[in-house]
Amino acid sequence: MTSLALGRPRIYLTDGLQGTLVRDSALVLGGAAVITLSALIIVPLPFTPVPITLATLGVMATGAALGPARGVLSALVYLLAGAVGAPIFSNGQSGVLLPTFGYIVGYVVAAFIAGQLARRRADRKPIPTFGLAVLSTLVLYVCGAPWLAFSLGIDLPQAVMLGVVPFLVGDALKALALTLVLPSAWAWMTRLEKRRTADERE
Repeated sequence: MTSLALGRPRIYLTDGLQGTLVRDSALVLGGAAVITLSALIIVPLPFTPVPITLATLGVMATGAALGPARGVLSALVYLLAGAVGAPIFSNGQSGVLLPTFGYIVGYVVAAFIAGQLARRRADRKPIPTFGLAVLSTLVLYVCGAPWLAFSLGIDLPQAVMLGVVPFLVGDALKALALTLVLPSAWAWMTRLEKRRTADERE
Protein backbone atom coordinates (compact mmCIF):
# COMPACT_ATOMS: atom_id res chain seq x y z
CA MET A 1 0.00 0.00 0.00
CA THR A 2 1.17 3.52 -0.65
CA SER A 3 1.66 6.15 2.01
CA LEU A 4 -1.47 7.93 0.73
CA ALA A 5 -3.50 4.76 1.05
CA LEU A 6 -2.43 4.53 4.69
CA GLY A 7 -3.40 8.14 5.27
CA ARG A 8 0.15 9.45 5.63
CA PRO A 9 1.08 12.67 3.85
CA ARG A 10 2.83 12.65 0.50
CA ILE A 11 6.58 13.32 0.83
CA TYR A 12 7.59 13.56 -2.84
CA LEU A 13 5.59 14.60 -5.88
CA THR A 14 5.64 11.07 -7.32
CA ASP A 15 4.37 9.34 -4.17
CA GLY A 16 0.83 9.27 -5.53
CA LEU A 17 1.72 6.63 -8.12
CA GLN A 18 0.65 3.12 -7.22
CA GLY A 19 2.98 0.17 -6.73
CA THR A 20 6.19 -0.62 -4.90
CA LEU A 21 9.23 -2.15 -6.62
CA VAL A 22 7.71 -1.91 -10.10
CA ARG A 23 6.76 1.72 -9.49
CA ASP A 24 10.16 2.62 -8.11
CA SER A 25 11.97 0.91 -10.99
CA ALA A 26 9.81 2.77 -13.50
CA LEU A 27 10.43 6.06 -11.71
CA VAL A 28 14.19 5.51 -11.69
CA LEU A 29 14.22 4.73 -15.40
CA GLY A 30 11.92 7.66 -16.05
CA GLY A 31 14.23 9.94 -14.07
CA ALA A 32 17.22 8.71 -16.07
CA ALA A 33 15.28 9.44 -19.26
CA VAL A 34 14.51 12.97 -18.09
CA ILE A 35 18.19 13.59 -17.36
CA THR A 36 19.18 12.11 -20.73
CA LEU A 37 16.75 14.23 -22.71
CA SER A 38 17.65 17.39 -20.83
CA ALA A 39 21.37 16.74 -21.37
CA LEU A 40 20.87 16.39 -25.11
CA ILE A 41 19.27 19.83 -25.39
CA ILE A 42 22.42 21.91 -25.78
CA VAL A 43 23.78 25.25 -26.88
CA PRO A 44 27.51 24.86 -27.65
CA LEU A 45 29.86 27.66 -26.69
CA PRO A 46 32.93 28.19 -28.91
CA PHE A 47 35.30 29.17 -26.09
CA THR A 48 34.68 26.22 -23.72
CA PRO A 49 34.15 22.45 -24.01
CA VAL A 50 31.26 22.77 -21.58
CA PRO A 51 27.98 23.43 -23.42
CA ILE A 52 24.84 24.99 -22.07
CA THR A 53 22.33 22.20 -21.40
CA LEU A 54 19.11 21.69 -19.49
CA ALA A 55 20.67 18.81 -17.56
CA THR A 56 21.08 20.86 -14.38
CA LEU A 57 17.36 21.56 -14.36
CA GLY A 58 16.54 17.93 -15.18
CA VAL A 59 18.72 16.57 -12.38
CA MET A 60 17.32 18.92 -9.75
CA ALA A 61 13.73 18.25 -10.78
CA THR A 62 14.36 14.49 -10.78
CA GLY A 63 15.96 14.52 -7.34
CA ALA A 64 13.22 16.64 -5.83
CA ALA A 65 10.35 14.74 -7.42
CA LEU A 66 11.69 11.24 -6.75
CA GLY A 67 13.54 11.71 -3.47
CA PRO A 68 17.21 11.10 -2.68
CA ALA A 69 17.36 7.33 -3.23
CA ARG A 70 15.48 7.16 -6.50
CA GLY A 71 16.99 10.43 -7.69
CA VAL A 72 20.52 9.15 -7.09
CA LEU A 73 19.72 5.87 -8.84
CA SER A 74 18.36 7.79 -11.83
CA ALA A 75 21.54 9.85 -12.07
CA LEU A 76 23.66 6.70 -11.63
CA VAL A 77 21.80 4.90 -14.41
CA TYR A 78 22.48 7.87 -16.66
CA LEU A 79 26.15 8.06 -15.63
CA LEU A 80 26.83 4.33 -15.99
CA ALA A 81 25.04 4.03 -19.32
CA GLY A 82 27.07 6.91 -20.75
CA ALA A 83 30.29 5.67 -19.16
CA VAL A 84 30.08 2.30 -20.91
CA GLY A 85 29.39 3.81 -24.31
CA ALA A 86 25.77 4.91 -24.69
CA PRO A 87 25.85 8.26 -26.58
CA ILE A 88 23.70 10.07 -24.05
CA PHE A 89 26.02 12.73 -22.68
CA SER A 90 25.94 16.23 -24.18
CA ASN A 91 26.69 16.31 -27.91
CA GLY A 92 25.92 12.57 -28.06
CA GLN A 93 29.19 11.74 -26.31
CA SER A 94 30.06 8.93 -23.93
CA GLY A 95 32.93 7.70 -21.76
CA VAL A 96 34.67 8.87 -18.61
CA LEU A 97 37.52 10.85 -20.16
CA LEU A 98 35.38 13.78 -21.26
CA PRO A 99 36.24 17.20 -19.84
CA THR A 100 32.63 17.43 -18.64
CA PHE A 101 32.55 14.09 -16.81
CA GLY A 102 33.03 15.80 -13.44
CA TYR A 103 29.70 17.56 -13.91
CA ILE A 104 28.05 14.21 -14.64
CA VAL A 105 29.44 12.82 -11.38
CA GLY A 106 28.03 15.96 -9.79
CA TYR A 107 24.59 15.02 -11.08
CA VAL A 108 24.53 12.13 -8.62
CA VAL A 109 25.40 14.38 -5.69
CA ALA A 110 23.03 17.12 -6.81
CA ALA A 111 20.14 14.66 -7.14
CA PHE A 112 20.81 13.45 -3.60
CA ILE A 113 20.88 16.98 -2.19
CA ALA A 114 17.72 18.01 -4.05
CA GLY A 115 15.98 14.88 -2.80
CA GLN A 116 17.08 15.37 0.80
CA LEU A 117 15.90 18.98 0.78
CA ALA A 118 12.61 17.95 -0.81
CA ARG A 119 12.23 15.43 1.99
CA ARG A 120 12.31 18.43 4.31
CA ARG A 121 9.63 20.17 2.21
CA ALA A 122 12.04 22.64 0.65
CA ASP A 123 10.35 22.17 -2.74
CA ARG A 124 6.94 23.44 -1.66
CA LYS A 125 7.60 27.16 -1.25
CA PRO A 126 9.46 29.49 -3.64
CA ILE A 127 12.29 30.71 -1.41
CA PRO A 128 13.33 27.26 -0.09
CA THR A 129 13.04 25.86 -3.61
CA PHE A 130 15.37 28.54 -4.90
CA GLY A 131 17.82 27.62 -2.14
CA LEU A 132 17.56 23.97 -3.15
CA ALA A 133 18.40 24.90 -6.73
CA VAL A 134 21.33 27.13 -5.78
CA LEU A 135 22.89 24.52 -3.50
CA SER A 136 22.49 21.77 -6.08
CA THR A 137 24.06 23.97 -8.75
CA LEU A 138 27.01 24.82 -6.51
CA VAL A 139 27.64 21.10 -6.04
CA LEU A 140 27.82 20.69 -9.81
CA TYR A 141 30.41 23.44 -10.01
CA VAL A 142 32.46 21.90 -7.20
CA CYS A 143 32.47 18.51 -8.91
CA GLY A 144 32.84 19.76 -12.46
CA ALA A 145 35.49 22.48 -12.35
CA PRO A 146 38.33 20.39 -10.80
CA TRP A 147 37.80 17.58 -13.32
CA LEU A 148 37.71 20.13 -16.12
CA ALA A 149 41.05 21.52 -14.93
CA PHE A 150 42.58 18.05 -14.72
CA SER A 151 41.22 16.98 -18.10
CA LEU A 152 42.41 20.08 -19.94
CA GLY A 153 45.70 20.43 -18.05
CA ILE A 154 44.87 23.92 -16.79
CA ASP A 155 44.75 25.46 -13.33
CA LEU A 156 41.55 25.71 -11.30
CA PRO A 157 40.97 29.46 -11.83
CA GLN A 158 41.07 28.89 -15.59
CA ALA A 159 38.66 25.99 -15.22
CA VAL A 160 36.30 28.21 -13.25
CA MET A 161 36.44 30.79 -16.05
CA LEU A 162 35.59 28.09 -18.60
CA GLY A 163 33.19 25.92 -16.64
CA VAL A 164 31.48 28.14 -14.09
CA VAL A 165 31.45 31.85 -14.93
CA PRO A 166 29.81 31.56 -18.39
CA PHE A 167 26.93 29.59 -16.86
CA LEU A 168 26.05 31.69 -13.83
CA VAL A 169 23.26 33.65 -15.50
CA GLY A 170 21.78 30.60 -17.24
CA ASP A 171 21.88 28.53 -14.08
CA ALA A 172 20.22 31.35 -12.16
CA LEU A 173 17.41 31.27 -14.73
CA LYS A 174 17.13 27.49 -14.32
CA ALA A 175 16.91 27.97 -10.56
CA LEU A 176 14.10 30.48 -11.08
CA ALA A 177 12.33 28.04 -13.41
CA LEU A 178 12.52 25.31 -10.78
CA THR A 179 11.26 27.81 -8.21
CA LEU A 180 8.17 28.31 -10.34
CA VAL A 181 7.59 24.69 -11.32
CA LEU A 182 7.96 22.71 -8.09
CA PRO A 183 5.79 24.81 -5.73
CA SER A 184 3.20 25.14 -8.50
CA ALA A 185 3.16 21.37 -8.96
CA TRP A 186 2.69 20.89 -5.23
CA ALA A 187 -0.14 23.44 -5.13
CA TRP A 188 -1.86 21.72 -8.06
CA MET A 189 -1.39 18.29 -6.46
CA THR A 190 -2.77 19.50 -3.15
CA ARG A 191 -5.87 20.93 -4.79
CA LEU A 192 -6.39 17.72 -6.74
CA GLU A 193 -6.15 15.56 -3.62
CA LYS A 194 -8.52 17.82 -1.68
CA ARG A 195 -11.03 17.62 -4.53
CA ARG A 196 -10.67 13.85 -4.67
CA THR A 197 -11.17 13.55 -0.90
CA ALA A 198 -14.25 15.77 -1.06
CA ASP A 199 -15.70 13.65 -3.90
CA GLU A 200 -15.13 10.45 -1.93
CA ARG A 201 -17.00 11.87 1.07
CA GLU A 202 -20.06 12.76 -0.98
